Amino acid sequence: MQSDLIHHCFTTFKDTSPLVHNITNDVANNTVANVLLAAGASPAMVHDINEAPEFVKLAQALAINIGTLTQTTLQSMLATVAVAHSEGIPWILDPVAVGATSFRQQACTELLKFKPDVIRGNASEILALAGMSSRTKGTDSGDSVDRAKEAAQQLTQYAKVVVITGAIDWATDGTHSYSVDHGHPMMTQVTAIGCALTAVIAGFIGADGPKATESNSNLLLNAATTALCYYGQAGELAAQKAEGPGSFYVHFLDALYNLEAQTLINHLRVTSS
Repeated sequence: MQSDLIHHCFTTFKDTSPLVHNITNDVANNTVANVLLAAGASPAMVHDINEAPEFVKLAQALAINIGTLTQTTLQSMLATVAVAHSEGIPWILDPVAVGATSFRQQACTELLKFKPDVIRGNASEILALAGMSSRTKGTDSGDSVDRAKEAAQQLTQYAKVVVITGAIDWATDGTHSYSVDHGHPMMTQVTAIGCALTAVIAGFIGADGPKATESNSNLLLNAATTALCYYGQAGELAAQKAEGPGSFYVHFLDALYNLEAQTLINHLRVTSS
């Protein structure tokens, strides 16, 4: 991926400060809001069905995370993504632990009908979402990113871009794909860091406005890949100063806040694959 595309996506996100509407899980709300603020976006945590479908019209992007799914929350999610889809507001689906229960599987089947612009999950979630055998460990993955690539390709019938996160992240639009070799193992030791990544990707895909929902998926793929690079590099910078998960979280917010475009470009480890 060319550095000028990374620069464009990064500076557009920072200049736009997109409003990201999150219907996320109960564990993640605080972290998602803090991460979005540190990154330069504007978070909104609006869940109730009586206002979420109306509120989403104000947002540049919508992030849906099924981590602590209930029937009530699911109905709000379905109503809200229906509005986002009809209004051309880009939205991302994080199918947390989709393979763990039939309720989650059916919920995601319903959500996929509204064509998310991006799907973001770990390898086991991507496999399960595609109806393939997976070794899910609750919210953790028991599968490799490489094993889930075929499933991700299949899921591009529903979403313009599919992202598999792992030791080396992988993003595809079904035609073009990128591997992103950024991040640090300590990122897995803080609750909701992965959930917050979904919200950051939402901000990046929403920053370009209506163009993000065009049938050409290049812009979405570039935006999602840039978000992965930015997020992973912030994790690397935080780990250099951290003494454990607690201090990592603080340094991670600072790294998101301080990381600049040129630094991002100078340390890129992203390849076409």
